[in-house]
Amino acid sequence: MSGDRSVPLLDVRDFSLEFRTRAGTVHALHNVGLAIRKGEIVGLVGESGSGKSVLAYSILGISDRAARISGGSAVFGGLDLVTASEGALSDIRGREISMIFQSPRTALNPIRTVGQQIEDVLKRHAAVRSDDLKARAITALREVAIADPARRYAAYPFELSGGMCQRVMIAIALACRPQLLIADEPTTGLDVTTQAAVMDLMVGLARERQMATLFITHDLGLAAEYCDRIVVMHAGHVVESAPAQALFGGARHPYSAKLISSTPREDTVLARLAPIAGALPDLRRKDLPACRFAERCERATEHCRRELPPLDATAAHAAACWHPLMQEIAHAG
Repeated sequence: MSGDRSVPLLDVRDFSLEFRTRAGTVHALHNVGLAIRKGEIVGLVGESGSGKSVLAYSILGISDRAARISGGSAVFGGLDLVTASEGALSDIRGREISMIFQSPRTALNPIRTVGQQIEDVLKRHAAVRSDDLKARAITALREVAIADPARRYAAYPFELSGGMCQRVMIAIALACRPQLLIADEPTTGLDVTTQAAVMDLMVGLARERQMATLFITHDLGLAAEYCDRIVVMHAGHVVESAPAQALFGGARHPYSAKLISSTPREDTVLARLAPIAGALPDLRRKDLPACRFAERCERATEHCRRELPPLDATAAHAAACWHPLMQEIAHAG
């Protein structure tokens, strides 16, 4: 794979996906663009139901059977994951791209020890001799700061705390030293202290190994603290992509600005938090506006409802909006 840091390791373009259900066709993702470079930590944020996890699952080819990719590409290291065979995807999953799921207790096999589950990945994707599997599994547990890894190797998931289970999931995901890690809400259900410890561990290993990381979260505060760049999703659209500092210093899309205003911070006065009016649109509708935020936006015009704003996923700061907030700043200057 190319070592050129300017070339995205994962380059998703015009990616569209729909679910065929008895209640109608759900237009879950539409013309999504996303680029991640080697060593970069990208936060994918948005309200629950905006399509963040659906995008990750579909890129890896593990979507629900009702899902159908209706357009676009997802190129990883020169291979389009959309058109790749199941055999090629199976080889990549766990070796080149790994994923940490939302609920570690659900994702881990309850009747196999954590050591066996790490060994399963090593057997499938790494050239490790049988005699060395146990030692490699224990090393993987040690690398995620699990105390007494030799003893934990023989433990079952039900014997471990939620935070410990998440560390095991990270150990499994990183056992084969992947190029890209996808972490889907990795701190869900954890207390604040454990949440910080898990994030510090995951991001620290990503920095140390120069591993590209896609961190999926609805917590904009976490994304701001740990990510280099943030991609904002709303109702199956990517609406903005920017360096974390630039997004918080000057969001251009109205939805991004409202998302920031509704996110509590350490210095936030509760009374000043502004909830986002309205709700995500029903994605089964046949009359969806081109910009799916138009019905919640005070700046929307007929142009917004009729034509989808373009977004350059490779640009330093891009917003898919016909009336971006930065226009006012430019006019003032």
